[in-house]
Amino acid sequence: MSTLKDTLRSVLDSALASACKAGDLVTERAPLEMVVERPKDQSHGHLASNIAMILARVERKAPRQIAALIQAHIDTSDGLMDRVEIAGPGFMNFFFHPAAWHQVLPVVVAAGDRYGWQPSNERRVNVEFVSANPTGPLHIGHARGAFTGDAVARLLEAQGWQVTREYYVNDAGRQVQTLARSTLIRYQQALGESVELPEDHYPGEYVHEIAKQALDQFGEDYRHQDPSQDGDWLEVFRELAVAQNLAWIKADLAQMNVHFDVWQSERELVAQGAVDQAVSSLKASGDTLYEDEGKLWFRSTEFGDDKDRVVLRDTGEGTYFASDIAYHKQKIDRGFDRLIDIWGADHGGYVKRVESALAALGLPSERFEALLVQMVNLVKDGAAFRIGKRTGNMILLSELTQTVGADVSRYLFLNRRSDAQYDFDIGVAMEQSLENPVYYVQYGHARLCAILRRGQEHGLEPCAADDPALTGLVLADELDLLQRIAQWPEVLKAAAEALEPHRVANYLGDLVAAFHGYYTRNRQVARVVDPEHPDMSSARLLMCQSLAQTIRSGLAVLGVSAPERMESPPSEETAG
Repeated sequence: MSTLKDTLRSVLDSALASACKAGDLVTERAPLEMVVERPKDQSHGHLASNIAMILARVERKAPRQIAALIQAHIDTSDGLMDRVEIAGPGFMNFFFHPAAWHQVLPVVVAAGDRYGWQPSNERRVNVEFVSANPTGPLHIGHARGAFTGDAVARLLEAQGWQVTREYYVNDAGRQVQTLARSTLIRYQQALGESVELPEDHYPGEYVHEIAKQALDQFGEDYRHQDPSQDGDWLEVFRELAVAQNLAWIKADLAQMNVHFDVWQSERELVAQGAVDQAVSSLKASGDTLYEDEGKLWFRSTEFGDDKDRVVLRDTGEGTYFASDIAYHKQKIDRGFDRLIDIWGADHGGYVKRVESALAALGLPSERFEALLVQMVNLVKDGAAFRIGKRTGNMILLSELTQTVGADVSRYLFLNRRSDAQYDFDIGVAMEQSLENPVYYVQYGHARLCAILRRGQEHGLEPCAADDPALTGLVLADELDLLQRIAQWPEVLKAAAEALEPHRVANYLGDLVAAFHGYYTRNRQVARVVDPEHPDMSSARLLMCQSLAQTIRSGLAVLGVSAPERMESPPSEETAG
């Protein structure tokens, strides 16, 4: 999808080729590191470039001299570029005629709600996120990872990647055995047995609910089983408890419109021999493993980790790290070109060790990358806030969703950098006003849809993308909106490359603010729906249609709905 930035790069390539042919310069094409961007101050042009400064060393000339030579060879015969100015140490500022910005409208119309999206590149990426232990319900801390992971997956899909969303189920090891023992104790308590729950077990109310299921399913079969001793009962209660927790997890995620393609069981990974195979491969890869105190260690310090890591305990049982090695090896073996893990910030130390293990196995460790998500605090009126007390000090994800809704939760979480701590203000989230960022953006979309409906009521429709009426879009605010629409493919690409969904949320907020400003400032002199000026109205309706499509495209990437009807805030008037 070509943009005006792409057009400008082509113009600069042609200018350089012409300058070389004339003997003025030696560089034939614009260098890759050249920056073309929209200046914050519009008086500095619609687009600006540092090309002259980038070429200074190669050309052995002052940047301003290089800029002047390039300027002399720029062809403006197509009528799109108005002028070129040289500023400061050698920046080139480019000013375009309105017709250049009108050209974005046919592109938007042709692409529809997928405006800004790229065609498939056939590359495969695995995005693993949430992956909370199936030992309890999801809480507010998991929400940020869930929303971030899903948005990252959507960003990559929009850039043509073939995305697999994956949840790694940690259903092996001691934590699920502790869950099974906790469930047995609650089950026995329900039968009237005097048995205490140890401090290191799971105390949540949800364990009582699983115990009730056990009572219905098993009757009194396990009344006298000793929770501290292993036995056949352990697998029975483990399977029941894990299955129920997973069912709750899947239901909570579905409420948030988060879905997974693969649920990878750690227990199955171990049973299939993947962990043993990974350890054997490490042993065969050289002097990367050694024994000490009966344990098998991986020399991760040789790969930049801060200390060596245990892969096999003195019991011969694999550690979580051993399973992680096997799991990431398996993902590469499955043919993924890229592995992205969304982890909590407390897992930052795992990044280097996973990279180290993949490198030791001779696998392309550069395919692996981790995005760390910081903690979330729930506040209201500047103070810590609690939604419910079902699980002691845990705020459940289902409670958050029921209180403020999935759209609001998702947008507010994605409106901030994921690597920065975030105070989620429940008061702002519950406001149905323009102070609420998601309400603000959604209302902008609904207002645009109302304008389009009002046009239909008067027999007015958006004009064709090549209609001469578009030449009437010349107000400064209108050209600003067209420029912002033109920016969307670049914003989407940059957000996907950086794995930063907040860039999309920020863009949408700015775009809608610009539209609200245009609508308010120009309503009396430039009504969008004006039956007395049908040509001008049809051009503005096309601009509004394109704005709505751009907003829908952005909200879809964030996984947020774009309602066509919303109640207006008290201060707002009817669209028109």
